[in-house]
Amino acid sequence: MKTDILIAGVGGQGQILASRLIGVAAILEGYSVRTGETIGMAQRGGSVVSHVRIGGDSRAATVPFGRADLMIGFELCETVRNIKRLSENGRLIVNTQRINPVTVSLGMEKYDAAAMEESLRKVTGRLIMIDGYSLAGEAGSVKAVNTVLLGAAVGSGYLPISRESFMEAIRSIIPQRFHNLNSAAFDSGYSLAGRIIAENAELSMR
Repeated sequence: MKTDILIAGVGGQGQILASRLIGVAAILEGYSVRTGETIGMAQRGGSVVSHVRIGGDSRAATVPFGRADLMIGFELCETVRNIKRLSENGRLIVNTQRINPVTVSLGMEKYDAAAMEESLRKVTGRLIMIDGYSLAGEAGSVKAVNTVLLGAAVGSGYLPISRESFMEAIRSIIPQRFHNLNSAAFDSGYSLAGRIIAENAELSMR
């Protein structure tokens, strides 16, 4: 398997932990992995992009523009900002949570979520948008949004790594007291994305 993954969001959302979980889960399944991060001027609140490259011959850690097989967007605006890295046949998981950039908070720009969503739909038809924060909150903490989104990526079939490997990765990386929380958050995203894919398949057959 060769899969290039880009994770885009805002500092403090847990993207780097998400990339580590993907890396460990992939290694457990016997794949080579390269990872790297691009962090904005402010780690918390600034733009954070994580690159995960599974398999393949390239030793570079950065996913080239137009080459990402999967993009996981933790925040809508940051997803749009980095969408040029998604390949022509790429798949997209997007958290609908809105975090205003500084320019929007200062009134210099507007945050047009509807226009952003429409622009993403024009890029790829394989798009799943979920309210990851609500699912994480139901699981026990909004801080588990990262494992919700990973669960959605696996449950949709967009990320071809097994749920069992991710459960083992969670147990090996995350402190034991948070295992149940993150397992529940992962499964909530996994189940929801699976239902969305099944419903879309049913609609396409009508």
